[in-house]
Amino acid sequence: MTQSATELPPAAEPTEQRRPALSPSRASDFKQCPLLYRFRAVDKIPETPSKAQVRGTLVHAVLERLFALPAEQRVPAKAKELLDPVWAELSEQNPEWTVLFEEDGGADAANWPAAAGELLDTYFSLEDPSALEPQACEQRVETELGSGVRLRGYIDRVDVAETGEVRIVDYKTGAAPREIGEVKAMFQMKFYALVLWRLRGEVPHQLKLLYLTDGQSLTYAPDEAELRRFERTLEAIWQAILKAGKTGDFRANRSKLCNWCDHKARCPEFGGVPPAYPGWPEPDGGDETVLDRAD
Repeated sequence: MTQSATELPPAAEPTEQRRPALSPSRASDFKQCPLLYRFRAVDKIPETPSKAQVRGTLVHAVLERLFALPAEQRVPAKAKELLDPVWAELSEQNPEWTVLFEEDGGADAANWPAAAGELLDTYFSLEDPSALEPQACEQRVETELGSGVRLRGYIDRVDVAETGEVRIVDYKTGAAPREIGEVKAMFQMKFYALVLWRLRGEVPHQLKLLYLTDGQSLTYAPDEAELRRFERTLEAIWQAILKAGKTGDFRANRSKLCNWCDHKARCPEFGGVPPAYPGWPEPDGGDETVLDRAD
């Protein structure tokens, strides 16, 4: 797809007092486990990022920088050149991330950017960035539904064809998921599709997921009826969040995903005790972090 003269509406500028909103990650958290939503969005308990999350954040940042370059410079060698300086910037902003790679005498710290380079190699096997002119990369989008539910998120890339069709592209630095992971990924993509539809008045033509560990891609074409149903789903999720927020009754939902949760020690399902409920967050309790978007 090549760039269209049609531009995305400018994203709303953050203000000091933003209304609580729903992001794809936080909506997915609540669906998975209301107590997980509370720990992340209300209590804001810090979590230890995984190496995979940090690596994914680096790859996303490099691809964003790559698309800011002239088309002829978007080649594998240039992407590899960006790894070290981008990692230096991320390390300065998040010094706690570097600790993850200082085990085993620091050998991992020196070698791990090469693993991110392998993900970039896979990316170039899936598409040629020199042939693309995205309309937006890492685009912050926000809209309010007619019911008053506010949606907010970040889209990895938006492509617009000369004929006007819109494609939403998301980079996944893991492998193509099994059923649960695929449902979660498509939930995120439908969220973005709904927000763009409400902002532009046009249903995106295609949703595309690029999996950079195993070189697979998944495409999907949403339709208006489906996005209307999804809109009702998000409205129901938000109402359930508000109901829980009034009382602090965020129930734990035990599942296989608990094995990867940072909060088992404070979860009643595993004998833990949550901290005292701090009340509904102000001004905002729905933002995503860069680690949420790393996948």
